[in-house]
Amino acid sequence: MQLVYALRDLNNGSETMSESKYSVLFICVGNSARSIFAESILRKSAGDRFDAYSAGTRPGSQLHPFAVQVLNDKGHDISTLYSKDISEFMAPSAPKFNFVFTVCDHAEDEYCAAWEGQPITAHWGTKDPVKADGNDAQKALAFQEAYGALKQRIDLFTSLNKATLSQLDIQKSVHEIDKEI
Repeated sequence: MQLVYALRDLNNGSETMSESKYSVLFICVGNSARSIFAESILRKSAGDRFDAYSAGTRPGSQLHPFAVQVLNDKGHDISTLYSKDISEFMAPSAPKFNFVFTVCDHAEDEYCAAWEGQPITAHWGTKDPVKADGNDAQKALAFQEAYGALKQRIDLFTSLNKATLSQLDIQKSVHEIDKEI
C-alpha cells in the first residue's frame, strides 16, 4: 500500500507548514541503543527541520558500546549523546513535542498519552539489539538491523508531503509507517 504523508503546522493549527522546527521525542526502555539511534538518525538526516531527542523509561548509565560503534561507523556525531530519563522531558522547562514515538519491541507507549499539547504519537516497535544472543558478530548484526529498521521509518517520516491533512490523518499516517517496515 502506498502511503501519502502530510504535515500541517501543529504549533498553531494553521493549514500550512511553519518555518519553525518540529520537536520529536523517541522513547524506549534503556535509552542505550534504539531511541539513541532514532535521535541520531533524525538529527543527521533532517536536523534543519526537526529537533530530535530521546529518553528511556529505565535508562542505564551509558550508551551500549555496540550502538556507539554503529553510530561512529555511520558518521553520526555522538558527542552530545547520553542515556536520559524520561522525567527530564516532563519538566515545565522541557521542550514541547510535536511528535512522540516509542521504539520498543513491545507496547511502551503508555507515556505518549500524557504529553502536554497532545503531540502526534506512534509506536514503531523495533527488536531490542541489547538482548541479542551469540558471538560479537551476531550481536553487531542485531544492532545494524535495529539501526536499519529505524532509518527506514525515519526516512518515511522525513519525506512527508507538505500538503494539508487533518491531525487525525497525520496520526494515522505515522502509525502506518510501522506497518510499512
